[in-house]
Amino acid sequence: MTRIIRTSAAIAIGIVIGLAAFTEGAYLISCAFAQSSTPSLLPVANEPAPTLTVEAPLPGPLARGAVLIPYRVENLKILPVLGEAATDVSPRVGHLHVTVDDLPWRWAEFNNVGTIVVVGLPSGSHKLLIELAGPEHGVYLGKTVTFTVPDTAAHQHG
Repeated sequence: MTRIIRTSAAIAIGIVIGLAAFTEGAYLISCAFAQSSTPSLLPVANEPAPTLTVEAPLPGPLARGAVLIPYRVENLKILPVLGEAATDVSPRVGHLHVTVDDLPWRWAEFNNVGTIVVVGLPSGSHKLLIELAGPEHGVYLGKTVTFTVPDTAAHQHG
């Protein structure tokens, strides 16, 4: 029993230390813009415009009802940094806005994993608008992808 308690305690301590390090890193990134004496990012100076490349959904997952859309961003770093202070830094920072089927709501994507994942859409035609936005949500450009989610229930029972 003592071995289980020690192992559990070691795991718990590891999780706490890992979360503390992650939180401190995120805090340092968000504060980098507030501290003018030691900036980690430099002012923007004639950088090329950001670009966004969006591909069609991957056919294998789409056949099972999961929409995985690969994308690539150039001349902009996807980071969880917002606000006016972040508008003039280099490399340029921002995030993605993702809207499904012209709905009045969207979500902001701050992960630079290179794939948008949407699951649970009903079968039929859909469109996804992916916009490249700056730290104050101003949109640089957007791309729309249209696709059809198959009726996966028919495939699962037949």
